[in-house]
Amino acid sequence: MTSVLFEGIGLLYTGDPAAEELRDAALVVADGEVLWTGPSDRAPDADERVDVEGGCVIPGFVDSHAHLVFAGDRTEEFTARMSGVPYSAGGIRTTVAATRQATGGELAGRTASLVAEMLDQGTTTVEIKSGYGLTIEDERRSLEIAAAFTGETTYLGAHVVPPGLSADDYVREVTGPMLDACAPYARWIDVFCERGAFDGDQTREILAAGIAAGLGARVHAGQLGEGPGVSIACELGAASADHCTHLSAADVEALAGSGVVATLLPGAEFSTRSPYPDARRLIDAGVTVALATDCNPGSSFTSSMPFCVALAVREMAMTPLEAIRAATVGGARALRRTDVGALRPGARADLVVLDAPSYTHLAYRPGVPLVRQVWQGGVRVV
Repeated sequence: MTSVLFEGIGLLYTGDPAAEELRDAALVVADGEVLWTGPSDRAPDADERVDVEGGCVIPGFVDSHAHLVFAGDRTEEFTARMSGVPYSAGGIRTTVAATRQATGGELAGRTASLVAEMLDQGTTTVEIKSGYGLTIEDERRSLEIAAAFTGETTYLGAHVVPPGLSADDYVREVTGPMLDACAPYARWIDVFCERGAFDGDQTREILAAGIAAGLGARVHAGQLGEGPGVSIACELGAASADHCTHLSAADVEALAGSGVVATLLPGAEFSTRSPYPDARRLIDAGVTVALATDCNPGSSFTSSMPFCVALAVREMAMTPLEAIRAATVGGARALRRTDVGALRPGARADLVVLDAPSYTHLAYRPGVPLVRQVWQGGVRVV
């Protein structure tokens, strides 16, 4: 077992509440896991040494909401939005048509490219959803492709109702033969609970079927307006309610008392010129908050967690500490993971070395490529 000592760390953000930040720190990894963290003058011996020369070390980002298996381009839709056309869920069908026409190799290649982009920017754990196939075979194919890149795969057959089917007929398909085909490749089930997509009763029925099939629940909730998504997520014990842009006082209270993570996706608000979620309201209420990219071709075509951290600080009144916590520990909680998102003994050795003295520079210097090194499972990958 080869051990590696990371020394010369100006600031180590561990994500461990017992010692969340350490200055003039060191870190030892061995056999793919974190072995020790602490002050540099107490560092144990190790087989190899890596001097980070005063840089900041953080856990690898955990991106708990992404739609990476797709084909096509929606540049014209983006241009129209920038000219004042309001965002709606209807553009999803454009991507569905392109995705159905693409070969499996083309879809896998696009997914691989986006995962590589994410890794270059410090994301070491990513969730990937289906949702751009909307037929039994295309949803199954999408999840099989996603599973080649991550264990955090989400069945999102309930993205929108495809043309040619009634909502009732499609819900029967999503909860029946499509679920049967997709469940072997998925860890999670998700529903876009929103006007233009699925209502509260449909959302509850679909999630209940997924839970009965052994999948964990997640919900797209409150993106375009207040609705029942958050209350259903809390009622069914979902891991996360995602977007949470429009919340009632009852929604906030329910989240605070449920343990459901509120996953905020500021890239979507940036791309759609919509109001940003009120992160301050959630945090002050005691809700666990996560940040994710929502990487998708329509409403948030970014693969950059550093960009989302910068948006969270600038636009959502989060402190840099709250933002980095949400992008690491929060994301891990949204996936119900304890082995990632933090650098504590026993956790997976996923870490990022920043070319900066602190993580605050991710917001202070937005758009600057500050990720110098990325280590995944104790192996340098960037």
